[in-house]
Amino acid sequence: MLKILTLEKLQELMQQKRADENKFMSSVESILHDIKDNGVDAVLKYTEKFDGIKLTKETLKVSDKEFSDAYKIVGGRYLENINMAADRIREFHEKQKQVSWLEKDKDGNLLGQMYNPVDRAGIYVPGGTAAYPSSVLMNAIPAQVAGVKDIIIVTPPAKDGTVNPYTLIAAKEIGVTEIYKVGGAQAIGFLAYGDKDFLQVDKITGPGNIFVTLAKKLVYGLVDIDMLAGPSEILIIADENANPRYIAADLLSQAEHDTLASSILVTPSKPLIEKVQEELKLQLAKLPRKEIAEKSLLDYGAIVLTQDIDEAVRVSNDYAPEHLELLVDKPFDILSSIKHAGAIFVGAYSPEPVGDYFAGPNHILPTGGTAKFYSPVTVDTFTKKSSVIYYTEANLKKWGQRIAELAEVEGFDAHANSVRIRLK
Repeated sequence: MLKILTLEKLQELMQQKRADENKFMSSVESILHDIKDNGVDAVLKYTEKFDGIKLTKETLKVSDKEFSDAYKIVGGRYLENINMAADRIREFHEKQKQVSWLEKDKDGNLLGQMYNPVDRAGIYVPGGTAAYPSSVLMNAIPAQVAGVKDIIIVTPPAKDGTVNPYTLIAAKEIGVTEIYKVGGAQAIGFLAYGDKDFLQVDKITGPGNIFVTLAKKLVYGLVDIDMLAGPSEILIIADENANPRYIAADLLSQAEHDTLASSILVTPSKPLIEKVQEELKLQLAKLPRKEIAEKSLLDYGAIVLTQDIDEAVRVSNDYAPEHLELLVDKPFDILSSIKHAGAIFVGAYSPEPVGDYFAGPNHILPTGGTAKFYSPVTVDTFTKKSSVIYYTEANLKKWGQRIAELAEVEGFDAHANSVRIRLK
């Protein structure tokens, strides 16, 4: 079922996946240029072309009636669940809030840092044939905690022109009601360029398919983005005592996402590998999304056999997975050795879906090895920092000559003069 690869072959497999992405770039560029020039008219054109839905400027935005209709569809149990999850996510992200500060240095000058939220955040929530209300919570709640004033959601419509009711209710329950029925690269263009009736946003967050990711890459600089998230991935470090049923189930939990998802097992135990392979066959046969999961495992799934757990940790750090599970006897003994991972799930009873939906930490995570330099979405994602500098007249006279000399070394005489004119 899963290929047994060396670390070098595993890296080659991932490089191949990243190279495949570039073939879509020109079509994404064309869509963005059209939206930049023609605004919402182009957005509506591409929505009809790609989603088969003919919308108007009036029906592009989700109406109050659509929210009301959604409440008639979802059950009370779902409302309880989504609000319980929202409470946990909010509680976790509240602990991330930073405070502005202003302090005197040793000369008596005031130096500090101010934290302010972005004004407008655009959130991409995948949709269409599936529902991702959890992505609503994971994007919007950190933005709310940060103090973002305007939060706008874009999500692809279903074939009948509606938005999934579970997505709508997740947004409504946390107080976000500005939702537009648009997906793909055109949704990113809509957020980034705006229109005469729609202000562009300052930041775009949220996962999407390859067209969404490439569009975010192209508009970065005009607006900020959270990260360039690719297909989902999981890496499991397991020892000889790990439960093969748990491992197979957790590998499949990522493989069912999409055919480009990656599910990797790293272990020093040959007997465990054989048991996991058998379990994968048994569990795969029962999955509703069997075809997707099977292709994902065949194309991008792998097992790396290592000498010991220490080598397994080195493999994981080199791979830098989005989700990392530690299914070993003493997981906390190796936790401090993990340097690169989006989220770390410790022990047999912390499967990845706990983090996806309920625990509190964010599930929007760096993929494709970018956990080496990217972090999960946090409250900081929606804030920006400003430095504050206050020098007294006495201190400028004390240090001004040295400052001017440093400016002159770089050839900036006007910089030097800006200081010296105050020293006379």
